[in-house]
Amino acid sequence: MTLVLIAGPGHPELARATARALGTEPAACRIERFPDGELHVEVEAHVRGADVYVVQPTSPPADVRLVELLFLADACRLSGAARVTAVVPYLGYARQDRRTHPGEPLGARMVASLIGTAGVDRVVALDLHAAAIESAFPVPVEHLSAVPRLVEAIGREAAGNGVVVSPDLGAVHRAERFARLLDLPMAVVHKTRVGAADVVTSGLTGEVRGRRPIIVDDMISTGGTIEAGAHAMLDAGAEPDIVVAATHAVLPRRAAERLAPLPIRRLVVTDSVEAPADLAAPIERVGVASLLAEAILRLHRGEPVRDLVSRT
Repeated sequence: MTLVLIAGPGHPELARATARALGTEPAACRIERFPDGELHVEVEAHVRGADVYVVQPTSPPADVRLVELLFLADACRLSGAARVTAVVPYLGYARQDRRTHPGEPLGARMVASLIGTAGVDRVVALDLHAAAIESAFPVPVEHLSAVPRLVEAIGREAAGNGVVVSPDLGAVHRAERFARLLDLPMAVVHKTRVGAADVVTSGLTGEVRGRRPIIVDDMISTGGTIEAGAHAMLDAGAEPDIVVAATHAVLPRRAAERLAPLPIRRLVVTDSVEAPADLAAPIERVGVASLLAEAILRLHRGEPVRDLVSRT
């Protein structure tokens, strides 16, 4: 089968970088909007009998990016593709993986079901908000991890008196992996979410006094969790010299405003989503195109990807 990569409009730069790493070019397709706002997709490349990979993060606006992914996958299926894989570096709605109040939907399950019924045979995801989301998909999921690349980027912070910090209980397994790879102690912040964008802390487990915090998480969105975790560290006597490492940096404007006053020396994230054009905060970006390309190539050849998958 011929390998075909299609670049969705969610992050064309990452798709092109992934194609370059594969030694190819994104296949031709046309994506436009009718005057009434409806989406029109046309896959112009020949994909009949091909092994197609659609690279499309469902980052903000998540509903728009999701529909684009569904249309592209269905267009490939109807054009006779032998197999369609959705490469989703960032999965929107993944935080809606459980109901906290009556009357709420399970957004993560709904999105997983939609992707699985749009002609997608397999999904490649990167550092999902919760590993359990894999079970919501009706198709196989290859859950990749960017943790080794982030560890490599912040490796020199392991020297001396660093401490890896999980900003909430949900990030504990991820923090444990960072701590193990960096050979550092770990601390956990206990938080409670009090709204869509605000959290409060209620305690801290671990010794951070006199240490330089390395706060790790799967994503930064509103910045509330990082802000609360940083204040908890400082109140407990940690050094005002903070490193933050996360896979996904959604970062709306309010997040930048929240993070700016904090003593964050380094903010290290991947390029799983497009960088906000108006973000003033200094960010170090770790590329994941080579990781995606390696996974795509192995899947195309029928080779194992177990050493690339998430263990958090």
